[in-house]
This record gives sequence, structure tokens and C-alpha cells, in this order.
Amino acid sequence: MKNLVLASSSPYRRELLQRLRIPFEIISPDIDESPQPEESPEALVKRLSLEKAMAIAHRFDNHLIVGSDQVAVNDGKLLTKPGNFDNAFKQLCSESGKNVRFLTGLALLDSATQQSQVDMVITEVVFRRLSDTEITEYLLKDTPYNCAGSFRSEGLGITLFDAVYSCDPTALIGLPLISLNRMLINILK
Repeated sequence: MKNLVLASSSPYRRELLQRLRIPFEIISPDIDESPQPEESPEALVKRLSLEKAMAIAHRFDNHLIVGSDQVAVNDGKLLTKPGNFDNAFKQLCSESGKNVRFLTGLALLDSATQQSQVDMVITEVVFRRLSDTEITEYLLKDTPYNCAGSFRSEGLGITLFDAVYSCDPTALIGLPLISLNRMLINILK
């Protein structure tokens, strides 16, 4: 198999990809992640995943490049990384007692052929009813300010949920490994 490169600055994606025990490099792509006018959340995560891979492809002549992106959708509103306590508090208040969809895009690009595979995994998270105190305590302990939806499901964030529904449990953390493994198998055929 060709050498693998992860187009990401996310420590969560790096940790997930290490589970596959395939050597890889990691390079942070520099792209504008703003949604385009009238772009659906589904189209957004697919586009950004592929753009991340393409942004670094010129640096590698014969590699497989993985790009991924994630957004949350709550009551039709796009939720991204909160960046700070106040924004995270507002996001979690808006998610309390609701079902929130997390869309995780994935792209695998062959830098030699420019052939790509793009996929998206939907994870539905059912939040418990959360008090302001619970939200504050959670945010101070887990500081998930760089996570879409303002929680880390691999940490204390799991305590905020009643249920999680997904065909790929790693998608919620930010890199759907079942889908990626399927893409890698397709390349080897």
C-alpha cells in the first residue's frame, strides 16, 4: 500500500488513525472552512474533507491522503467548534434534551492519480436534560472548546447523553475508521 498521510491538525484524528496500526504522516492543511452560501451541512463536510486532502496533495507525489471534517446540526442550525467557554455553554444549553446530528465527512485521495473516495457518516446523539450547573461543571473539567458540539464523547462528554446512534462509533470522535478501512480495502482490490 502507498504511504498514508493524515491532512489534519486534530489530535483526536491522529489518535484514531493510530488504531489501524498503519504508519502515517500528519500535515495540517490550511483551508477556509466557511460554509458556502446555501450549502447543506452534508455537502459542507464532504467538500471540506476532500479540500483538506487536496490542500496538501502537492507535497506528496504517490501517497494516500486522508481528510475529515465534522459539524453538528441542531434544530437545523449548524454548530461548529465553540472556541471558548461562553460559546460552549450556549451550545450545550441548546442541545440539552434534544437529538443532535453529527455529520463526519471523510475523503481518501490518491495523490498520484487524483482519484478520491468521499463518504459521510451521521451520528445521532440524544442529550439528557442538562442543568446550567451540570454544563458548567462539565465544561470546566473537559474543556471541549475545539470540538464541534462542545463535548468530547471519548471523555466526560459521554455523561451528557441518553443514547448515541451510528453505524461507525469512531465517527463521533472525528474520523470514521470503519469507512476509512473500507476505502483502504477498495484501493487494494
